[in-house]
Amino acid sequence: MFALRPPTLPLMLMLACAPAVAAPGLHDAPGLLSETGLYADIARREIAGDVIPFSPQYPLWSDGASKRRWIRLPAGAAIDASNPDAWVFPVGTRLWKQFAVGRAIETRMIDRIEDGSWRFVSYVWREDGTDAELAPVRGMRVATQDGDYRIPSQADCRVCHEGAAVPVLGFSALQLSADRDPLAPHAETPDPVATDLDALMRSGRLTGLPADKAPRIDAPTPVTRAALGYLHANCGHCHDNAQDAGVPTGLLLAQRVADPAHNDAVLASLVAPADRYRPQNLAADTRLQVLAQRMATRDPRAQMPPLGTAHVDTEGLALIQRWLDESSPTAQGGMP
Repeated sequence: MFALRPPTLPLMLMLACAPAVAAPGLHDAPGLLSETGLYADIARREIAGDVIPFSPQYPLWSDGASKRRWIRLPAGAAIDASNPDAWVFPVGTRLWKQFAVGRAIETRMIDRIEDGSWRFVSYVWREDGTDAELAPVRGMRVATQDGDYRIPSQADCRVCHEGAAVPVLGFSALQLSADRDPLAPHAETPDPVATDLDALMRSGRLTGLPADKAPRIDAPTPVTRAALGYLHANCGHCHDNAQDAGVPTGLLLAQRVADPAHNDAVLASLVAPADRYRPQNLAADTRLQVLAQRMATRDPRAQMPPLGTAHVDTEGLALIQRWLDESSPTAQGGMP
């Protein structure tokens, strides 16, 4: 059985103990964040020399939490980007994402372990900031200045990450493109030493990527580009035709760098007639209109995304509403 060290955070509300059988590879996850290799000196918040910061151009909405992100690749190893939409990361790759609400609350880590599978763990920061401790498999809640903050369960992590073409989200050709979208909601100012596609290729840490031009969403207007980027980042990992089970509700939102014509399918999917199944009190003509209505609610029977957020993203919703106001479906399934 997975053994959790006794919690030292007095404001934690534990949801449950670890299950009888831990997820593969979880039993040997480091117990403390300071043991994962992210920091050279956690007390001074000094990041290790082989760890690289990055900033996706379309950040995921996380209820307003501020975030920082890093990646570490094994020495001498490189990412195979031959398929620009499904990079192959070497065994030993580690990525971290830190969430802060007034103070650092949580740092999530995903890493590719020896058998080639991916491990998903979360570390909860002590109130004194000295370190962060491995969270229970079933998740937990932490009290913050803005109310309870929910640490996701292992199952919640896998719902999103394992629905995509590759479990790594936010570190991709589109997200690291130097051609950044000025209208992207919640756009962050990249760290001065943050990596991008050019830097990765120059250093030899990324190989095989077609070197035509900086990837971008091929859209007819700046608002459409930003809206499609937002939907790709927040919804595309589930609404992605790479899934074996097919696209949920027939809605396709994941972008394809390797296929610019893919946007036609995305737009056609959005302006298609609304599906017969609709949550109670929602009525609209197209899938995009239903999507906007579901973004605007946190009724658990209807909200989108269904996990990872308890508050409506007003900035993201305003962008989608602006797109709806400025656009109208055409008989060809596109938007002018």
